[in-house]
Amino acid sequence: MTDDSETNGSTTPTAAQTACFEAGIKFGSLYHQFAGTPVSPSSAPSLARAMEESIENQPHCSAVTVDVRTDELERELADSTADYTELTGRFLEVEIVVDYEGREVVTRMAMENGYPLMELVSVDGRESDA
Repeated sequence: MTDDSETNGSTTPTAAQTACFEAGIKFGSLYHQFAGTPVSPSSAPSLARAMEESIENQPHCSAVTVDVRTDELERELADSTADYTELTGRFLEVEIVVDYEGREVVTRMAMENGYPLMELVSVDGRESDA
């Protein structure tokens, strides 16, 4: 399939652009659905699985990997009287892979300067969009 939206002035997004948009939707859903969830080092693995399985249900999502950083959780809880804390981006490392019409988009979230930054890592299959 040839998509000439850029050459003919059309505003129709290419398949690669749509795949990137889909990845952004999945990240927004993952982050805002689970931020604030009570989490402890012992519940972290089951929460990570629940997050992965939830997002993998969405259209065009081919893989989700969530790592809840238990080392950071333990540091947070070291001086606390509580056995849990609220889930925030600083406790997460996430990778989401979207496959849309043969275009594979890999995205990741990691902390950068104290902020959970979601970034586009790669887009494969773009040569067909030209």
